Amino acid sequence: MPYVARVPHLWLPVLLVLLLSLVGAGPAQAVERPRVELSASQAGTGGSVTVSGSGWRPRALLTLLVCGQAEPSRGVTGGSNSCANADGRAVTTDADGRFRRRLPVVEPPVPCPCVVHVETVTGAKAEADTALRVAGHAVEPLPADRAGGRLSLLADTRLRGADGLLTWFGSPPARTLEVTVGNVGTSPVRDPVFQVGTSHGVFAPRWQDQRWRGTIRPGGKARIELPVELAPGAHGDYTVSLKYGGKVLAEHPWGVGRPWGVTLFWGLVLLVVPAALFRAGLAVVDHVRPRRPGHAARPARRRVRLRPPATAGRSAPPWFTPEKKT
Repeated sequence: MPYVARVPHLWLPVLLVLLLSLVGAGPAQAVERPRVELSASQAGTGGSVTVSGSGWRPRALLTLLVCGQAEPSRGVTGGSNSCANADGRAVTTDADGRFRRRLPVVEPPVPCPCVVHVETVTGAKAEADTALRVAGHAVEPLPADRAGGRLSLLADTRLRGADGLLTWFGSPPARTLEVTVGNVGTSPVRDPVFQVGTSHGVFAPRWQDQRWRGTIRPGGKARIELPVELAPGAHGDYTVSLKYGGKVLAEHPWGVGRPWGVTLFWGLVLLVVPAALFRAGLAVVDHVRPRRPGHAARPARRRVRLRPPATAGRSAPPWFTPEKKT
């Protein structure tokens, strides 16, 4: 009995060590959210700030932009049209998901409040904002958040449509983006404005505002159909993105075939045009060059039929002597 009574007391330190190790390992294993920090919270146009971040995906390509009419809590309310896209910068995170990059401070196309907006270019979407005061730039209050309604994706996206004969000859490829969204808010959403973007390779999406006519009641859902069109002659791997309220709702890959009809057309042009020019050149040279007298056309020669020699008064050879009848 004394030995049996000591056993629980021996296991207590071991259990305490295991519990402490599990508790200590919890924060280390938690997923770190993307974060962005600035070297200065205020800067004037023509200056620059150092942007540093952590918690991003390793070896991810990011874009850094100065955007207006935005707050970290609400995001960029006006979309990419509110950002100084021409003066943005790109950076690639290291193996630990960190980065550090200098960003020039410019005035965005819309008034402040302003943020430095960081977003992934490829792969899973992630974004983060941090406030920046652009000295000397106009400041206007953000539009009131009228929406108690919020849209959320309920089903996978789909691209409907196919390429035709004109697309094979370089006509713009077109599809219809179909998504099912639901209103998870407390008020209806009327005539929502979506942003449809197309991106190719490592380039950032080009967004286009498209309004869907209709009302989505709280707790309701709707099937949204929005047209998508690329530039003429586009080919390769594209990604179609759908954004609403500054948040990306869905992405869908789109593989566009090469317009081989254009290649065939130029191949025929490169073969037919030189041959036609060569023939035309030969005809011109033959028509323009002078004729030599010795090369004048001669009359056709008449054929002379040979006749056997006359045998009158002469003895014919034995092979011409006629046989005598007896």
